[in-house]
Formats: sequence, C-alpha cells, structure tokens
Amino acid sequence: MSEAAKQEKQLIIDEIKAKLDGAQSAVVIDYMGITVAQADEMRRKLREANVDYTVYKNTLMKRAIDGTDFAQLAEVLEGPSAIAISKEDATAPARVLNSIIKEFQKMEFKAGVVEGNYYDKAGIEEVASIPSRDELIAKFMGSIQSPVGKFVRTLAAIAEAKPADGAAAPAAEEAPAEEAAPVAEEAPAEETAPAAEEAPAEEAAPAAEEAPAE
Repeated sequence: MSEAAKQEKQLIIDEIKAKLDGAQSAVVIDYMGITVAQADEMRRKLREANVDYTVYKNTLMKRAIDGTDFAQLAEVLEGPSAIAISKEDATAPARVLNSIIKEFQKMEFKAGVVEGNYYDKAGIEEVASIPSRDELIAKFMGSIQSPVGKFVRTLAAIAEAKPADGAAAPAAEEAPAEEAAPVAEEAPAEETAPAAEEAPAEEAAPAAEEAPAE
C-alpha cells in the first residue's frame, strides 16, 4: 500500500474519531435496499435532527472505535454498514432512523451505543421509542402546569364570578321584586266598598216617616 493511500485511510479514521469524540450515541444500521432518493431523504431528516450519518468501510470504523466507548460496535461491523452519530440528543439516531425504516420498509438496525451503554438490535429498537429530550421536558412541564392552571382558574372564577354564575346570582337577588307585589294587594280598592254601604241614605228614610206624628 502506498504512503498516500495510508495517509488517506488515516484521515478517514481521524474523521470518525472526531465525530465520536464527545458523542452521546452512535447507531449502526444495514442500509441496503434503499434508493438514491430515499438515501437523500434519510440524510436530510437526520441532518434536521443534528445527526451525522455516513457510510464507512468496516475496517476503518473498527480501527477508529478501538479503545473507545464504542468499541463493542466492532461485533456488528460486517457487511453493509452505516453509522449515525449524535452529540446533542442521545436517542435521536435511533428514533429518527426507526421512523425512516418504518416509512421505507427497508434497512434494519445492527446495534448501538447510547450514553456509554451497548444495545443490540432489539435494545436499539426500544431506545428508538424513547421521546426526545424536548418532548420529555414539554410533557413534564405540561403535567405540572395543568393542576396549577386549573387551581388558578378556579380562584379566578371565585374572585371574578364567572359569567354563568354571575347571571344566576342577580336573578335570585331580583326575586324579592316579585314579593313586592303584595303592595298592590294592599291597595284596598275593593275594601272601600263598605264606605258606600255606610252612607245610610236609606236608613234615614224612617226619619221622614215620623213626620205624620203631628
């Protein structure tokens, strides 16, 4: 092997080492079966998740991972292999690749190392089901804010009297207006009739009849 070829290989090995340095996870897949268009789409989705995806020769990857936390991946570096690496989100490579595998119905996991732990194919598939860090934070915040928000709304409803409750309250307070109706009944318009009966016009008639006494 020429010196130039050796230097070229060393550059690739150094490149892999640099990508793995400080990485939270690395997942190896068998990429066979996908088309060029599908490969481009897969790389785009992985880039959006800040995941580096590259196809390297197995021999170079084995040399690059030797003595690192990713050394166990050498066990699966046979046949077509590609590696997805993330320095930000530990579950991103497995999670994004899993959705792509389901979409294309092609490729399959080989193994992976996530936060220093080695996972075989089945293990990586389980890791793929773990929500992202942002999703976990959002769910956690939602779970603690929901009861607080409900409590605050309840206090606000009590303090401000919700429209529905406020509308009902005046109705109850206005009810006494109907009780005032008896005032109209107290107007003894009909009870004044006896005043007419008291006019003893007819009872005075006997006085006139006494006149013949003379």
